[in-house]
Amino acid sequence: MTVMQFFGAMFIAYGPAVAMFLFTVVSEPLRIIVMIAGMFFWLIALLISSIWWAAVVPLKDELAFGLVFSVFFQEAFRYLYFRILRKAEDGLQQFSEPSNRTNNGSQTSATSQKSQHMYAYVSGFGFGVMSGLFSFSNILADSKGPGTVGLTGGPHQFLITSAFMTMAFILLHTFWNVIFFWGCENRKYLAIVYVLATHLGVSLMVSKNMQTFCFVGE
Repeated sequence: MTVMQFFGAMFIAYGPAVAMFLFTVVSEPLRIIVMIAGMFFWLIALLISSIWWAAVVPLKDELAFGLVFSVFFQEAFRYLYFRILRKAEDGLQQFSEPSNRTNNGSQTSATSQKSQHMYAYVSGFGFGVMSGLFSFSNILADSKGPGTVGLTGGPHQFLITSAFMTMAFILLHTFWNVIFFWGCENRKYLAIVYVLATHLGVSLMVSKNMQTFCFVGE
């Protein structure tokens, strides 16, 4: 039973991400590099959030405090990654897909814009994958036993809810990144505020249910 729970939860949480990786990322080495860099930036944001949470001792017991600053740090590093990608855009285009090039080896404005959208998608996907791996891997490891979730009176929905929330946050980070990069590129500040507000709102809603489902995702 625990093995079935393990594989079921794993496929729910990471199945869509694996499919996205196989169909949209793995075919181009540059996309893999951009995705891994996005994962690294998410980890740096988490590290800074942890240092800040540990430094402010009086508020260490306040989950909302750490959660709010974690979201702000993630969005700050999302913006930093956007700036770095734009600075490195000329160099990245030298290694871009051959289908995006004209006969003389240059890129048109249309293909350049397509590459920018792809970078936004892939880097956001990296943010989401790292978030999903960090938030659910320990829960998944414990689910294979010994014991069964909910056997001693705990919530039976714990594992399945955590799996769906992990999947949702992977997809949300991808969507957020595309919107955020578009807003930064076109100076649509309302889109940036929308990403920050929805990220913060979803994270706070999940944390509000922590006592019921014992799961917090960022």
